[in-house]
Amino acid sequence: MDILQKIVVHKHKEVADKKEKHSFKSLEQGRYFERNTVSMVEYIRQPDSIGIIAEFKRQSPSKGVINSTAKVEEVTQGYVNGGASGLSILTDEKFFGGRREDIELARKMNTCPILRKDFIVDEYQVVEAKAIGADMILLIAAVLSKEEVRSLASTAKKLNLEVLLEIHNESELNTLCPDVDLVGVNNRNLKTFETSIDISKKLAPKIPSDFLKISESGIHDADTIVDLKCHGFEGFLVGERFMASAQPEEVCREFIVEVKSKIIQP
Repeated sequence: MDILQKIVVHKHKEVADKKEKHSFKSLEQGRYFERNTVSMVEYIRQPDSIGIIAEFKRQSPSKGVINSTAKVEEVTQGYVNGGASGLSILTDEKFFGGRREDIELARKMNTCPILRKDFIVDEYQVVEAKAIGADMILLIAAVLSKEEVRSLASTAKKLNLEVLLEIHNESELNTLCPDVDLVGVNNRNLKTFETSIDISKKLAPKIPSDFLKISESGIHDADTIVDLKCHGFEGFLVGERFMASAQPEEVCREFIVEVKSKIIQP
């Protein structure tokens, strides 16, 4: 059993345990459930945006502990002040050291769109995402059937949440449905955890033009952003590049300044 399979097996058990402790009704009474969501698509396409979705991530199965001391409130505020278009926050606890409270804390401090980054396999997690203050959910094609993607995306739309569908190869494009807003190409092989930007370049022309394209993982320098923009990508999810520093927010700010300096304005 590879790491992705282990994560999914654990996630199903985790969700089952949560359902026993907290009902759907209790989620709907959450402090942010009635909040009006904001659009990641709109934020990324603002004239002054370069499309950085800055991620808060303490650890990962491939890297181990990345940053155990960073405070989500300080880092996410710094990301936004430094020019990030939106935030991605890991909520998986066992494998990534995240927790749902991280989004709640970030939501208190920021008005920008927030992606709940997790392995969503059940409608319960979609409702939970709305309750804790997220604006967008991640659906991973590698762990979901076409029917599951369609069902979970439909639930998200009913809650006014945007949907980022993550793919890793051309065959996973078959899971696309009208309720998906953004398509993310993960440059990391979820079975080996190796990364290659060539995955984004290869898949870019195969993604229908009506979906906003996001490149995820393995983005470490400004030149890569410029290159990916030439392949039609508008958004870029960057995490370890920032979180590996003692001051993730400062690295993010400097990174965005460098990218802007390299983009040739018309």
